[in-house]
Amino acid sequence: MDIPVPEHAAPGHSGPRASLLTFLGGVGTVTGSRFLVESDHGRILVDCGLFQGQSDLRRRNWHRLPCDAADIHAVVLTHAHLDHCGYLPRLVRHGFRGPVLATEYTLGLAEIVLRDSARLQIEMSRHANEHGWSKHRPAKPLYDMTDVERTLRYFDPVMPESDVEIETGTVLRLHGAGHILGSTWAHLTLDDGHTLATSGDLGRPGHPLLRPAHPFSGADVLLMESTYGNRRHEDDAGKARFADALSRTLARGGTLLIPAFALDRTEVVLHELASLRASGVLGADVPVFVDSPMALAALDVYRDALTAGAPEIRGTIADRGQEAISPEPFLAARTVQESIAINDVDGPAVIVSSAGMATGGRVLHHLRRLLPHPRNTVAIVGFAAEGTRARDLVDGARAVKMFGEYIPVRAEILDAPHFSAHADAGQIIHWLSEAPAAPHTTYLVHGEADAAAELRDRIDRELGWNAVVPRPGEAVLVR
Repeated sequence: MDIPVPEHAAPGHSGPRASLLTFLGGVGTVTGSRFLVESDHGRILVDCGLFQGQSDLRRRNWHRLPCDAADIHAVVLTHAHLDHCGYLPRLVRHGFRGPVLATEYTLGLAEIVLRDSARLQIEMSRHANEHGWSKHRPAKPLYDMTDVERTLRYFDPVMPESDVEIETGTVLRLHGAGHILGSTWAHLTLDDGHTLATSGDLGRPGHPLLRPAHPFSGADVLLMESTYGNRRHEDDAGKARFADALSRTLARGGTLLIPAFALDRTEVVLHELASLRASGVLGADVPVFVDSPMALAALDVYRDALTAGAPEIRGTIADRGQEAISPEPFLAARTVQESIAINDVDGPAVIVSSAGMATGGRVLHHLRRLLPHPRNTVAIVGFAAEGTRARDLVDGARAVKMFGEYIPVRAEILDAPHFSAHADAGQIIHWLSEAPAAPHTTYLVHGEADAAAELRDRIDRELGWNAVVPRPGEAVLVR
């Protein structure tokens, strides 16, 4: 790890030293976001996510951090997606005992995510041990329910647009990011007076349910996500392709399977399905199943936010209430028995199930059943990271491996990235361009190598900013 030594204050000056920023994850990949900020008064971890995708990335979840978890003073969460919060129970198992700071909705959703993550890991470990498909003997979960329950004790809600002193001289302010319910971008004023901001995952201005991100107010150092740093969303064309694929599938008597992230993506998909139901594209007699306890729990949180008139919900959506995300007939599969019963439905039907990248969860059982039949369609409705089954499907795989065997892919595969809640490259540039001044350095994180590099070049070319793609494990001074 390349760690520079912080420069001490000049002789006779008692001021604090420059803070050190270390990129522990979310570099060269869209998963595992973890950024460590160290100052004279302590350590703060911004986001605490799980690595997902290729096996070499997943193995990094088992590596210990370069500092003792007990020495981390606080964790700041930008939002509740697994790749930003999913490592928390492991951190607590290793000794972390500080506050986990985030908005109330983020913490509510993170509780759902972490419980589901532990449950899935326990189930997958048990299945691997019973059927012998893991090389580990025995296979073990990264953490369990006890670790999750212990983690929840440290959740400490923060009001957006308010200042919170995390430690002496270090102040946090969270601003709405418009990505998922409760999502924020974070601004830290450090004890030496320098400032650091991280975008978290920046929402796109056209999110159908949420208001746009709060404007970027500037910082000395910015960590900017680059998930779609080399892409442009085509919302109208994407919606048309999705509607056409749905019509084709139903005409064949098939099932449209939508692997969807349980947080926000399920709600956005249901919103579009409700619109297609109203327009007649989705027939009134075609059932829509949501098969994911986690997605259904998150859906309840979104419904509560609609009922409460949460300020981050778009006004037009708040006016419609819960019907905006309820494409009746809407059938919830909460229990294992209800999930199994979906297998008896021989189309036409729509199934929304997590996980979105098809790395685990109930969607795997539906994929195993539906992929071999050409009358069916699988719609990938967001970013699919390298090494995930969703990415394999988008890239044209003829077979995908799950549960220790290869399943043939004969179903139609639809790539529908317009559902993504991430800002695209042009939207990121626009958000940055409204800053009152350029950061000293902008680091491109949370993106695959090509996307991060292309966004770096565009920021340099169009804004004239100093933009850098950091290396995994690299440490830099906050200046």
